[in-house]
Amino acid sequence: MNSRRRNRLCSVIIVLAGAALTTALVLYALRSNIDLFYTPGEILHGKGKQQEKPQPGQRLRMGGIVMPGSLKRDADSLSITFKVCDARGVIAVDYQGILPDLFREGQSIVAQGIFVGGNRFHAREILAKHDENYTPPEVSEAMKANDQDPILAGSSEQHSEQNEDAQP
Repeated sequence: MNSRRRNRLCSVIIVLAGAALTTALVLYALRSNIDLFYTPGEILHGKGKQQEKPQPGQRLRMGGIVMPGSLKRDADSLSITFKVCDARGVIAVDYQGILPDLFREGQSIVAQGIFVGGNRFHAREILAKHDENYTPPEVSEAMKANDQDPILAGSSEQHSEQNEDAQP
């Protein structure tokens, strides 16, 4: 092989190796930015046929209903803790910041953040349902099973009894 062909071959190999390296780096960067959607029950019991559970430290989106009576605010900071539930489980959520105006107990929300492990979730962003006619498709499908949810029914009854007792 003469030197001209060898130089061309080396150039082609270098360009292909660079393209492969660039593609690998782009795919690696995109993988870390993917937020998967889970409900509290899917986090605790697994998602899909393989019952895949998120790993601690994994970024994800979680959707569910804010459990009535679970909202606790820190008086000295913007730290807030509450529980999000569905028909199959309850996850405790920690959040640092200002909540959306439509956020309230018994409301459907989507929280983006990091799964800490066990039944703990650290939210970086909270999204509340913006009107009575819209619910994200993933949340509405996951919440269809909540009609007969004993957790929500019991908490709603307790919460309404507490409100009735507080009124004169």
